[in-house]
Amino acid sequence: MPQQVGERFQHETRYVRHHMPTGFLNLEQMPSPVKEYPGARVIALPDPAGRRTPTLGKVLRARRSVRRYASTPLALADLSFLLWAGNGRQRTEHGQSFRTAPSAGALYPIETYVLAHQVEDVPAGLYHFGVRDHRLEEVALGDFRREITQAALEQGMCREAPAVLLWTAVFARATWKYGQRAYRYVYLDAGHIAQNLALAAAALQLGSCQIAALFDDEVNALLRLDGVEEGIIYMSVVGHPG
Repeated sequence: MPQQVGERFQHETRYVRHHMPTGFLNLEQMPSPVKEYPGARVIALPDPAGRRTPTLGKVLRARRSVRRYASTPLALADLSFLLWAGNGRQRTEHGQSFRTAPSAGALYPIETYVLAHQVEDVPAGLYHFGVRDHRLEEVALGDFRREITQAALEQGMCREAPAVLLWTAVFARATWKYGQRAYRYVYLDAGHIAQNLALAAAALQLGSCQIAALFDDEVNALLRLDGVEEGIIYMSVVGHPG
């Protein structure tokens, strides 16, 4: 019986002893680990440092997948903490920045976008999380609740929640080093970030629900992405439980 695409992917991206990839990395061709929107309107995010949160054990016990949300707006300070906890800058060592979530080779192929439906001091619209300066970069203003709900297989929580976080992969950042094996790693990276977000939301007594059921092309179009060099991987709603 012919292998299905998922089986072929698993088989063809495996590592086999004595048949490992060889060669040298061209550091001059290393992609940038950050994406920016030059000239975009910018919203500075409050400093997340020093935010008091419960113990890890308490947060782990509190985490739930929440699918109903109140109409209460999300505080900008809470969004700031969620973005930092998910994949923000944690420290700098020897001139290299490291983030709150692990990433294969510290290449950080995952980008974060925010659909702000009801976020205090943020006009409704699509934003990119500028991780380098911890800020929101405006991509497009407008009410995109209908579009994101339809693209997420009509899951109503995308319409109810005050914010939707979307994670994309810039594939070349990982394939530059790992070749086809990189496609495994970008999904793992996104999972690390989503778990960080889920725990951070629980720490703030907010709800979240992670979503992989989506029409890729529709979400990519909403994010103004080609789906080839950069494409949607995963997303999450977040807000006050209803």
